Amino acid sequence: MKFGKRLKQQVEETLPEWRDKFLSYKELKKLVRLISSAPISTASSVDYGKAEAKFLFLLHNEIDKFNAFFIELEEDFIIRHKELQQRIQKVKERWEPSESEYKEEMGKMRKNIVNFHGEMVLLINYSNINYTGLAKILKKYDKRTGRLLRLPFIKKVVQQPFFMTEAISKLVKECENTIDSVLPMPGKKVMRKDIRVGVEGIFRNTVAALLSMEEIRRGSSTYSHFSLPPLNLPDSDLIHSFQLKSPIPII
Repeated sequence: MKFGKRLKQQVEETLPEWRDKFLSYKELKKLVRLISSAPISTASSVDYGKAEAKFLFLLHNEIDKFNAFFIELEEDFIIRHKELQQRIQKVKERWEPSESEYKEEMGKMRKNIVNFHGEMVLLINYSNINYTGLAKILKKYDKRTGRLLRLPFIKKVVQQPFFMTEAISKLVKECENTIDSVLPMPGKKVMRKDIRVGVEGIFRNTVAALLSMEEIRRGSSTYSHFSLPPLNLPDSDLIHSFQLKSPIPII
């Protein structure tokens, strides 16, 4: 599957309020075509320059868009995680694990915790898919123009907040540890079952995100400056039960 179609699918499969936050890949691709097809002449140099400037301007605007969205959600997730921990602690202080009230209250929180986990996975996927899109559009630019923009630009991209997913990955792990340690049920097994059958709401989106992240990393057989790090999510092994096809190579 071509990246443009994959990106469109990802946008459709994410949360509705996130859909305008992804890479404007189609517009960037049109600009690359315009730049590469412009004849080198005095008459066309002005239009060529405008297209080039618009391409670079849009690239930097996209980075700002990703950072603003990612930082806002990351801060929100940190606050929500603390609130969840506080709610759990209150239940633990009020009832013993053997009491029915304890199990009832923890059971109510289970869906909230699993949905919270799913949203964080979606944010990691958001980072991955947009980074991949940038690497691919810059590869097209270099190939069609003969210039070498991708490497210096990507070196800056990997220092951007939206690419830094370590804190969110840590929260994902802590969230699953919470499910394992405090909920009165086999947390991971139940959670995996929920994700597999795609019960309601965010679970289907989470499945799509996990598959996408695995495919992106499988897409290239060699490591390079543009490769994403190995997938490091605690339940990534559940992906292996799915048959993955149409990887998205970066190189």
